[in-house]
Amino acid sequence: MQAYDVALKLLLQRSAKLTMGELTGTAVETWLDVELPKVQNLRLDLLGRTAGGGLVHLELQSSNDGAMPFRMLDYYLGVQRLFEQFPRQVLLYVGEAPMRMEHELRGPDLFFQYRLIDIRTLNGDRLLESRHVGDNIIAILAQLRDPEEAIHRIMERIAGLAADRETALAQLTILAGLRHLSEAVEQERRKMPIDLDIREHEVLGPMIIEAELQAELKGERKGELKGELKGERKGELTVLRRLIEKRFGAIPSWAAEQLDRRSTAELEELSVRVLDAPSIEDLMK
Repeated sequence: MQAYDVALKLLLQRSAKLTMGELTGTAVETWLDVELPKVQNLRLDLLGRTAGGGLVHLELQSSNDGAMPFRMLDYYLGVQRLFEQFPRQVLLYVGEAPMRMEHELRGPDLFFQYRLIDIRTLNGDRLLESRHVGDNIIAILAQLRDPEEAIHRIMERIAGLAADRETALAQLTILAGLRHLSEAVEQERRKMPIDLDIREHEVLGPMIIEAELQAELKGERKGELKGELKGERKGELTVLRRLIEKRFGAIPSWAAEQLDRRSTAELEELSVRVLDAPSIEDLMK
């Protein structure tokens, strides 16, 4: 689900102003790139500082994880250690299955709680009215009276953008996959005056290609595509190499050797971190 995480993070950090207000009750002035100094090497999805100096931690989750209260407590304490300040925490669930996670921990002399929000409880029609295209795109995951009409309106908004149309279309395509609306987006794209190849987008394009390949692997062509890709790890490594080259240029030989030794899970983690890493040296630590 890494492509969804990346697309949502970019939207929430940039133009989904109304959505952030709905989730946190405040506005983030500055986003912080934080990897908590713990043995677990915890990395937050989004941590921002408000105009009033407070911290807001937003974590994205696309599947039910019974251990989330423990993870959120680790994040909570890690942020306090690093900034000497407790954050306001929100866990945003964007998955397809019904949400079944807890939002608190209780024990002897312990009570810990954070906000747990299923994105489908947000008013998608209200997000469609926002002047920020990020809110419009995220509306596809929220509660909508007419999802197909919403897609039509979002595509009209994207077509009218003066810049970043390719990025917005790529983000919509990725998020639509979480609600099985990818085909509706593609059909609407063919009708609209948008002549863009979203697969050429330097960050989101490789992720869209990977998501399409993985979706096909689960279908009738599973055997054929497995032979073409020669395994999930090779596909993950290919996508990661593209992202690194787009971000930092040619991959040094020492870094290439390290990538060849990484597991599939480690490659997936690097694919997330490559968007925020200041250098290839920091990425490969």
